[in-house]
Amino acid sequence: MNFNTAYLLAFLAALLISVAGTPIFRFIAIKLNILDRPITAVKTHKVSTPYLGGAAVAGAAIISLCFIRLITSFPDGTLRSLRGIIYGSAIMFLLGLVDDVKFSGLGYKSKLIIQIIASSIAVFGFDIRINFIPIYWLSCLISVIWITGVSNALNIIDIMDGLSSGIALIASLAFFVISLPTEMIYVNFCALALAGGIIGFMPYNLSKSKKIFLGDAGSLFIGFVLACLSLGTSYSSMTEIGVFAPLFILAIPIYETFLVSMFRMRKGKSPLLGSKDHYALRLEKMGWTRKKILIITYIVCVILSASAYLFTKATVIFAGLLLLIIIICLWAASIKLAQVKVE
Repeated sequence: MNFNTAYLLAFLAALLISVAGTPIFRFIAIKLNILDRPITAVKTHKVSTPYLGGAAVAGAAIISLCFIRLITSFPDGTLRSLRGIIYGSAIMFLLGLVDDVKFSGLGYKSKLIIQIIASSIAVFGFDIRINFIPIYWLSCLISVIWITGVSNALNIIDIMDGLSSGIALIASLAFFVISLPTEMIYVNFCALALAGGIIGFMPYNLSKSKKIFLGDAGSLFIGFVLACLSLGTSYSSMTEIGVFAPLFILAIPIYETFLVSMFRMRKGKSPLLGSKDHYALRLEKMGWTRKKILIITYIVCVILSASAYLFTKATVIFAGLLLLIIIICLWAASIKLAQVKVE
């Protein structure tokens, strides 16, 4: 079987499993009372909503990859990298599931330690790390920080139906498009399996009558996988500045993390405590509908992903100008968002 056919099968298998599995996990969540209840001021929904959407996405992606493994011969190194992603993301998923089920009193320090362990497994155990930094220990250190940070960034931005899942879908497809010419097989398969799982979940997440949330299990799993995928391909075959392409693809969750942290610290609050300082909630406060927020966010993500692709092909001067324009736009957006008063 050629790889193009295998890629399509990986995507379709994950999509079908997610479409079938999401309502099943919704039923399980309701029966087991695994619900997100709007009992705190930072919650934005009005009705108790089942979690475990992340179980459908994670299960669909992993089962799809296992299925493809049975019918396709992978090149050397591909299985090793996939195992690293699966093992680490499984730890992240279980950590988030503990939070969703609410049967543990893990504090943020304990959670952070477990997240670092999961990231370290991928980095030290399976060599999924930044390759353009020649100093090994520094490459590993920054890679662990990157994977842990991106995992949490996807978790932080998961505050509105369709927001984090839509951003993750665009990011996974962007990594596939950039990776495809380099033939980084595990990135291609994993990106498409993740995309299929997310697409199958999103209609239920956006539904009014059959709604289900990703939960921390889903957002941490997706964030971990995306972070690892970003380290798995070459961005600098044309120009060295291309190594910054992942920052463009994941710019929105990274921007959100820094923005929320800044707003919270300005109020004298810990960046680790919940609040309504998210950019999406500030836009809603300005009168934007949630549909408009999602559409604009998706468009911006596509533009940033296209910019990331150009970054891998552009000259240093063009890339520098592109980077300057994006920084100016984000800075202007930050100033406008800072003027919005939130609770």
